[in-house]
Amino acid sequence: MEAKHKHKKGVMIGYKNNQLATIDSREVAEMLGKEHSELLKEIEGRKDNKNVGIIPTLEKGNFHLSNYFIPSTYRSGTREYKCYLVTKMGCELLGNKQQGEKGILFTAKYVERFNEMEQAIKGQAKPLTTEEMLELQFKYAKEVKAEVIELKEDLNSFKEDLPLIGDEPDELVAIVKSKGTQVLGGKDSLAYKDKSLSRKIYGNIWKYVKEQFNVKKYKAIKRKYLEKAKEIVQAYEPPFYLKEEIIRINNQINFEEVI
Repeated sequence: MEAKHKHKKGVMIGYKNNQLATIDSREVAEMLGKEHSELLKEIEGRKDNKNVGIIPTLEKGNFHLSNYFIPSTYRSGTREYKCYLVTKMGCELLGNKQQGEKGILFTAKYVERFNEMEQAIKGQAKPLTTEEMLELQFKYAKEVKAEVIELKEDLNSFKEDLPLIGDEPDELVAIVKSKGTQVLGGKDSLAYKDKSLSRKIYGNIWKYVKEQFNVKKYKAIKRKYLEKAKEIVQAYEPPFYLKEEIIRINNQINFEEVI
């Protein structure tokens, strides 16, 4: 489902003292009763060359594309997607490609739409003063800054939702190794040197951590939870049966040293 765009219902593009009325290509697609992706293929042409496209044809004829289609984008979530601002001449080209009733209906719709925008332009107030222009520029700069901040926040949020990357998995592995060594009684303990028991402890720690985040692999833990994962490892306590096994094996050392 395509995202709605706050400028979808027509955009006024300024050219010095005049304004050029355009319609977002997504609105044009709605008028034509087709998917936006299909309209883009009609405008740009298909990669398999089954449809040459309007833009390549105009380029061959050395026509100014901005008189017909102005490249633009719209945002959906954290991503940007391609669209075009279609001028009245661009709509006329698209209308000529349609046949029968569909072509007539589209022509009627876009003519009405452009008439609305042209009337809006005619009804505008007198030219802005220098002070008013400065106010508009300041307002526009604030809007752009706000959009940049929002985009950065979206990007940071996206990064934080990614799984562990770079050195982050190694950081967690180091914490688990340190905790496992501590639980076993240190590197000099017999429990630590017992490979079977060591595997059980490290395996149990990893199982415990993955269960907390409902993941099958520890690398699937989200980056924003890395510090929490470290805290969980540090707070780990082995289950009773493993504690008993560690005590039993380490006590054997003490007994042998006494003998």
